[in-house]
Amino acid sequence: MFDIGIGEILIVAVIGLLVFGPERLPRAAADAAKWLKQIKVMASGARQDLADSAGLDLSETLDSVKSLQEFHPRRLAANLLNDDPAPPAASSPATPPATRPAFDPDAT
Repeated sequence: MFDIGIGEILIVAVIGLLVFGPERLPRAAADAAKWLKQIKVMASGARQDLADSAGLDLSETLDSVKSLQEFHPRRLAANLLNDDPAPPAASSPATPPATRPAFDPDAT
């Protein structure tokens, strides 16, 4: 969900240690975790309330959105430019591996 690495977590921990001190830091972290849980519960409740009031079935809506992924421009281009109608079977030593064509920035 969040794109946070170990470096960012360490920086936040050091800043929290400096701001709250070693005595209050565990209690502050527990309070922050409770708030995040409450926010997550409230957001899912609000989403469900909106779906109920609009008369939508979220599973059907998500399925229809996922079905639109086949129309992503990269997937469409790959399907249009693909010469082989079926994916190749196990590679044999007689056929050379497929190579990508060279990219020409001046041609675009």
